[in-house]
Amino acid sequence: MDDEIQKLVQSALDKAPSTVEAELKQIQELLLKRKNTEDLYSNGVLSKFRLDGQVALVTGSGQGIGRSLAHALGEAGCSVVVADINQTTATHVAAELGAKGIPNLAVKVDISQKSDVDEMMRITLEKFGQLHIACNNAAISSQSDAEFTEEAEWDSIFGVDLKGTFHCCQVEGKHMLEKGYGRIINTASIIGSIVTRPNRQSVYNTSKAGVIHMTKSLAAEWAGRGVTVNCISPGYVDTDLIRTEKYLPFRTQWVKDTPMGRLGDVEEMTGAVIYLASSLSSFTTGSDIIIDGGYTLW
Repeated sequence: MDDEIQKLVQSALDKAPSTVEAELKQIQELLLKRKNTEDLYSNGVLSKFRLDGQVALVTGSGQGIGRSLAHALGEAGCSVVVADINQTTATHVAAELGAKGIPNLAVKVDISQKSDVDEMMRITLEKFGQLHIACNNAAISSQSDAEFTEEAEWDSIFGVDLKGTFHCCQVEGKHMLEKGYGRIINTASIIGSIVTRPNRQSVYNTSKAGVIHMTKSLAAEWAGRGVTVNCISPGYVDTDLIRTEKYLPFRTQWVKDTPMGRLGDVEEMTGAVIYLASSLSSFTTGSDIIIDGGYTLW
């Protein structure tokens, strides 16, 4: 629009005084239009999705959905803590954020270890002084026939996916409750609500069902204290892991069972999280937002 205004100004200057008034009127109208547009973004509903000046922490953000969430929160205005069990991938994603001018911090954490989670929180507060938004996305999965599942598999999956997620919620929630404000967003899964095929993963399914109910329990307990707790349940999403040969037979069935006829994209998970992190979600707590291309409809 600035180029258009410049052209009109030059046109007005090149013409006789009698025609300048009409040109200036056009310029005035364009300036008013621009002001209205700027007001819409600075004061309208879109501005309420901005997260400027806030600090967000995302576990499991060295890749996949977590990486996409870290970028989205940073682009919305947050300083972002990139937490992952793999220091190399966490550092890489932090560098990506830094290239965009987004304040960041890479932290290595094994969320199954309470001491690691405590240290993650300590480092976060040491660096940024506060935490407003926490996305507990880290998880592991497995495949096994239930009758042959080893106890070690159960302990490993539950140690990260349920106990580890609780560790994070507990530490984050304690800080947020003291401050009287916070947004906790857990990553569950559609398999916490239904059983999909052809993969056999009773342990993983059960852990994600636990994440959904834990989210609701914490939301009820902390409602009215300024802290909301919600979760998203992605369907099958096209990540590097899902692209491996191991999952090729499963991909075909998952796509077939999804009404939209495709896998999701990691960026399609970000909209719900930005909403849940924003001021517009202040009356939303204990919700599980399903993002699955319609998978759970059939």
